[in-house]
Amino acid sequence: MVLGHFAVAVAAKPKAPEVPVWALMLASEAMELAFLPMVALGLEGITMAGYGQATINAYYTHSLVGALIIAAVVFAIGKAVWKSERAAWTLGLLSMSHWVLDLVVHRQDMPILPGNLGNLPLLGLGLWNYPWIAITIEILLGLVGLVIYFRWASEKSQLDSRWYLGPVITAVLFVALVLSDLPASPLA
Repeated sequence: MVLGHFAVAVAAKPKAPEVPVWALMLASEAMELAFLPMVALGLEGITMAGYGQATINAYYTHSLVGALIIAAVVFAIGKAVWKSERAAWTLGLLSMSHWVLDLVVHRQDMPILPGNLGNLPLLGLGLWNYPWIAITIEILLGLVGLVIYFRWASEKSQLDSRWYLGPVITAVLFVALVLSDLPASPLA
C-alpha cells in the first residue's frame, strides 16, 4: 500500500507548505524505514508474494505502541528541522496514518504491544484478501491525493511558473507504483 501512504502524504502538503514533499513521503513510510533494520537484525521479516499476499512479521514496528513511538520520533525530528508545531504535527500524524491504513489492509498480523507482549489479539481488517478492491481503493486514494496537491500547487502558481513540476513528478511516481502493484489476474 505504498501508493496509499504516499497519497496521504501529498494530500497533507497544504497543511505543511514549508515541508518538502519528499519529507512528507518519508514520514508516511517511517514505519517501513524502521522495519528495514529490524529485518536485517532478524527481529522482523517478510516473505514477498504478489500484491497483498506477503507474509509479514512486524511485531515491533507495526504494533500500535511501536507506531506511536515511531510517530513521536518523527514529530520530534520535524520540530527540530522545521521549527514549526504545524510541520511537526503534520509529520507525526502522517507517520501514524501508516498504521491506520495498514490496519485496514493487513490480515490479522498487527499486535497492540511491541513483540506481541501479553499475546493479545492481532489486528487487521484483511482488505488484502480482496486484491482488486484493495488496489482500486489505493488508486482512488492516489487520485484524491494528487488532486489536492495539484490544487494547492496551482494556487501557488503566481509565485513560481514551474508550480506543476512537483505534482507531475509525483503523478508519474504514482503511475509507476500502480503498475508495479497490479495483481496478476482478477482471481489473484
